[in-house]
Amino acid sequence: MYTSFLIGIVAYIIYKITITMSTNFDKIVNEQHYPQWNQTPQEVLQLANDLAAKEKSLFDSIASVEDPTIENVLNPFTRFHNEAEFPTNQVLFYQHVSADKALRDASTEAEQILDQSSIEQWSRTDVYSVLKSLKEKNLQLDPESERFLNKTVLEFERNGLALPYEQREKVKKLQVELSDLKVQFAKNLGEDTGCVYFTKEELEGVPEVILKQYEEVKQDGQPPKFKVTFKYPDIIPLFQHASIGQTRKTANIAFGNRSSENEALLTKIIKIRFQIAKELGYDSYADYALEVKLAKKKHTVLDFLNDLRTKLTPVAESELQVLKDLKNKDLKARNLPVEDEFYSWDFAYYNERLLEEKYQVDSLKISEYFPLQSTIKKMLGFYETIMDVKFVKLDPKPEEVWHEDVEMYAVFKNIKFGTLEYVGVIYFDLHPRDGKYGHAANFGIGPGYVNSNGTRKNPETVLVCNFTKPTKTRPSLLKHDEVVTFFHELGHGIHNMLSQTKYAKFHGTNVERDFVEAPSQMLEYWVWSKNELKLLSSHYETGEPISDDLIDLLIKTKHVNTGLSNLRQLFFGLFDMSLHTIESEDQIDKLNLFDTWNTLRREITLLPDGNNPTKGYCSFGHIAGGYESGYYGYLYSQVFAADIYYTLFKEDPMNTENGIRYRDIILKRGGSREIMDNLEEVLGRKPNSEAFLAEIFGKKSHL
Repeated sequence: MYTSFLIGIVAYIIYKITITMSTNFDKIVNEQHYPQWNQTPQEVLQLANDLAAKEKSLFDSIASVEDPTIENVLNPFTRFHNEAEFPTNQVLFYQHVSADKALRDASTEAEQILDQSSIEQWSRTDVYSVLKSLKEKNLQLDPESERFLNKTVLEFERNGLALPYEQREKVKKLQVELSDLKVQFAKNLGEDTGCVYFTKEELEGVPEVILKQYEEVKQDGQPPKFKVTFKYPDIIPLFQHASIGQTRKTANIAFGNRSSENEALLTKIIKIRFQIAKELGYDSYADYALEVKLAKKKHTVLDFLNDLRTKLTPVAESELQVLKDLKNKDLKARNLPVEDEFYSWDFAYYNERLLEEKYQVDSLKISEYFPLQSTIKKMLGFYETIMDVKFVKLDPKPEEVWHEDVEMYAVFKNIKFGTLEYVGVIYFDLHPRDGKYGHAANFGIGPGYVNSNGTRKNPETVLVCNFTKPTKTRPSLLKHDEVVTFFHELGHGIHNMLSQTKYAKFHGTNVERDFVEAPSQMLEYWVWSKNELKLLSSHYETGEPISDDLIDLLIKTKHVNTGLSNLRQLFFGLFDMSLHTIESEDQIDKLNLFDTWNTLRREITLLPDGNNPTKGYCSFGHIAGGYESGYYGYLYSQVFAADIYYTLFKEDPMNTENGIRYRDIILKRGGSREIMDNLEEVLGRKPNSEAFLAEIFGKKSHL
């Protein structure tokens, strides 16, 4: 009988391989209808106004219902919010990626139109009363529909709908003002054109291949200078390779003061959040924000961050001494006076020297093994194996993308196991340009959901990165940390691709903010695994994989300066919490972003600024919108990421069985169920911090 079972399994696998080989993926992708990206600025504004009008019409209709039911309230409400997600996100997305400033400006204006409409409609007591009445009927709903209704009523209440009229109106007015400020903050950051200029002599140490990507600017009677923009492919190599301390210092101060016009905006943002929290009856804005996150309470967050700081600081102090010694050894070798301090602008440079001298790891040399297109192909291959999916590269028409740089892939799942499904499309927008979002992020522009006729609307998601552009003689090459970044953002993209929920509200990355990074952080482990690194690499000239010796050396660097690096993250998290845990009028009146930022940075990161304070908070986009009282989540979610990886994948990173299990429990469900329940199911127990601490400190102990 066992023999028959094995024969059956083998026959099934052969059958699936045959089906896969015979599947005409091109035919399937050609049958799909892809979004069009050819709207004009006028059409973007018209779409925004149309969406706002439809939202008002829906809310008017629901307000008129006297006897609420699933059919006359819940179904039209969910249908509208399902169908409005893509067009809403599309018109808002242009501001981050369009090369046309008029279109970016229209997109920003569209966001203000839609935000003001949403605030107005979600502040209506007549609609709230109907939805609350429906909830109180305790109808027999499927779990996801019940979750949708409960969370919708809670959102109304968190907008102040349980308050007296005057307070409700005050909260609504504050929310409109807050929305406008956040939009302007992001626009200023996205449109930033800041740069610094240096002569070739001042850029001593910066490799020739990097110098070639800088624009050379000539002025009458003066030696030519190189223009170094604040975009990552320009500024980061300078910090890592410029051997002259004054050059790094000048660049560091300029970079730290970019978008300084945001200072007044952020001050207003923090004060308005404080006012909103007080009107809603909370001690602080953090209490309000954390109520719907996994951590729940501010003391949980602060205990986590401060305890981790206590553990990390002695580690960081030891690392700092090594870097100080390396710096002074370097200065002596160049006949320069030694310095007592190790400054913030020294870290990237001497971290790079430490990697080269102690570990023989040259980041630029390693980048030669990770040409962008080859790395993408192999990276997607990893996901294909682990999660039983397939990516098919498309040849989009000009109107199917917003820029010629954009790549587009159709995604399928159940290639070898189960019934083949087309699941959606993912876009890659990977190179910097003027006006484009300057960091790396995933935008889940089109969540999936179940249509009213029972069919499924498939998702669209976008990876936006800023990797060096290829030249005529050299492809775009990824440094290892950029490979990590790509894997991270692709993790978000895969979360959005493989999620299948009934409602767009819970699709993919629409989970608690202090968990959302975990799936991406978990996938970063693959680019620190020897066999996987070998498979991923391919020298851009010879095609040879990276050598075993170099891989071993690279892996040893994973936690080099981990104390200092994590203290930097802790600084961001504690700065965020310090602003949002203010409880008194006196404290908020004395709010001083400049002093708070610079004091905490010096105390926590251990890196002095030589009495050169900056306004880094002006470019801290996370705190302005999305991660307020939530930046701690980058560290908090690492606990879950490490636990999942160590439990399911550490022994066998390419294990498809565990990959499908993870795919269908964590990714597929999105936010449609309680995250902690999903974690317990996939782990077979409650999550703990042992793997996280083992990863950072090399030992097991609970926080």
